[in-house]
Amino acid sequence: MSLNPFAPISEITAAIRSRKISASECLDAHLHRIARLQPALNAFVHLDSNRARATAAQIDSAISSGQTPGPLAGVPLTIKACIDVAGWPVPAGSLLRKDVIASSDAPLVARLRAAGAILLGNTNTPEFLMAYETDNRLQGKTSNPWSLDHSAGGSSGGESAAIASGCSAGGVGSDGGGSIRVPAHFCGICGLKPTPGRIPITGHFPGGGGAFAWIGVVGPMARTVADLRLLFEVMAGPDPGDPLSAPVTTKQISPTEAKQTRIGLLESEALGQPTDETRQAVDRAAKLLESAGFVVEPVRLAGMERAIDLWWFFFGAVIAHLFGQMVAGKESLLSPQLREYLQIATNEAALSMDELLKACAARDALRENLVRQMSATPILLSPVSSAPAFRHGAGNYAAGTGYLDTMRFSQWLNLTGFPGVSVPISSSSEGLPIGVQLIGRPYDDELVLAVAEILESARGPLAVPPIQ
Repeated sequence: MSLNPFAPISEITAAIRSRKISASECLDAHLHRIARLQPALNAFVHLDSNRARATAAQIDSAISSGQTPGPLAGVPLTIKACIDVAGWPVPAGSLLRKDVIASSDAPLVARLRAAGAILLGNTNTPEFLMAYETDNRLQGKTSNPWSLDHSAGGSSGGESAAIASGCSAGGVGSDGGGSIRVPAHFCGICGLKPTPGRIPITGHFPGGGGAFAWIGVVGPMARTVADLRLLFEVMAGPDPGDPLSAPVTTKQISPTEAKQTRIGLLESEALGQPTDETRQAVDRAAKLLESAGFVVEPVRLAGMERAIDLWWFFFGAVIAHLFGQMVAGKESLLSPQLREYLQIATNEAALSMDELLKACAARDALRENLVRQMSATPILLSPVSSAPAFRHGAGNYAAGTGYLDTMRFSQWLNLTGFPGVSVPISSSSEGLPIGVQLIGRPYDDELVLAVAEILESARGPLAVPPIQ
């Protein structure tokens, strides 16, 4: 049996369990593909071929002896290079971290291993994850499998490029302002930003906690929504290292149950102006959902402008203040992207305790207000960003056309802690993927995935990237 490099995880596990293909053969196929495509994509920071081969051999031996394999047995996965995997570098795209080696597995990594996954290596990010383009002075830029002239997105750009190109069956990214959903949208795959605490962020750099606990999360990226759901179920669960972690059990939501949910087509001038093609993709998704049996109606949420302002207070002024202390005296080693972020985000006046406390209280009040506004439409449909992938070097934090204007559709979720999933729907006139975003209330991750899976089914199959 020859392996389809774009096969979903369920197909890979079924083939390995039935011994139509061995885990070792599956791994070798992916390693050969990586060797061929890495020079063009530059998605990988580190490959662990020897350990991966040893794991594959163990899985093959266990299956041959009649043992029941785990739900991810033999599936080749990748991990964003800011998440601890024992013995691997965790540079987070920075020369300042080029010699940092993880001493232990992050809890989510240990859970993937226990489920039988084979970890191929880790993938490229912008420095300290603070850009929507994956480029840095340590590793260089990561290209989009649909067009090498375009960005794979950020900050989980290496993950999105590896998965979209068939080098990896799925993986793990992180998201503080769209960093899972935007690269997924740019590269034509799926990505879930879960509710904070559903998957522990323990072992991630930068760490999450205190005033920032709602902002950053870790989550699955894959080519299908069903694959996202499987990865989510494996990684979900409490861990004492995550301050928002809670013993929330995963739920199974049937399509019939999901279709009882009213969907709000989110309208808001505060979130920016999408391109005509992006708007058409959202309209198409709305029609597909209606044809599948959902009620879809326009919805306007009060407070969107305030949500963006508060998100930028935490993601910009507060986090830049902390990074500024970390990099003091080492500015010459920083990438242009990180220097730009620090310059724009750093407040000339010192942050005061009063400002921080007021912002925390305002965030919590706005979050409550938005949850209440979504009572009639628990799922929202919107763009992921205002446009498809941009060309290398075209992304920035400049006012008017930069990240603070084009990425608003994703950013507000990170203030409120809402789950959101990116699903590819169509392509631009340049042949670049366009995704849409489904958004839920806190802890409705499974409902978001259930609706997304119905949308994906209604959409039908998509083409694969031209890079082969």
